[in-house]
Amino acid sequence: MKNKNSEDPLQRNSVPILSWDFHYEYLNELKAFSVDLKRVNKISDEFTWDETMLNIQERIKNEVVLITDLDLKIVFASSGIKKMTGYKEEEVLGKTPKMFQGPATSQKDLKEIRDAVKKKIPFAKTLENYRKNGQTYKCKIDASPVYNLKGEISHFIAFEKQDISA
Repeated sequence: MKNKNSEDPLQRNSVPILSWDFHYEYLNELKAFSVDLKRVNKISDEFTWDETMLNIQERIKNEVVLITDLDLKIVFASSGIKKMTGYKEEEVLGKTPKMFQGPATSQKDLKEIRDAVKKKIPFAKTLENYRKNGQTYKCKIDASPVYNLKGEISHFIAFEKQDISA
């Protein structure tokens, strides 16, 4: 017979279900980060990038990473792309970053970006981009050419994050 004053051992050691949700979400983010990093490392190894200047491992945690080939076709998008734009990686592969632009995107900034890409120099811009659902958002972009160990450009890489100060 149970004493009214005794605690139920299951209740005493229980954890709120909400904490499991946070744990599960965090675990999924860690898995996605790990998968993204392995995929970027595979591209890096294949094209023998000089990674010393890129700091990918640190930046991929907090920013969306887009890698394009020399024709600016997207060959990699980190898992954060869905949260920022509404597009899954499969939907952006093979397309150019122009897919995120629209009427509110500054033509002046786009021209400066085109000039930087043509000159193969790094650039940093904040653009008004478009999500899959048509909503606009401010996107901070920090991009640069990626060189292999022979000093040749093989790709462009962009680190992007939503500018929430706007």
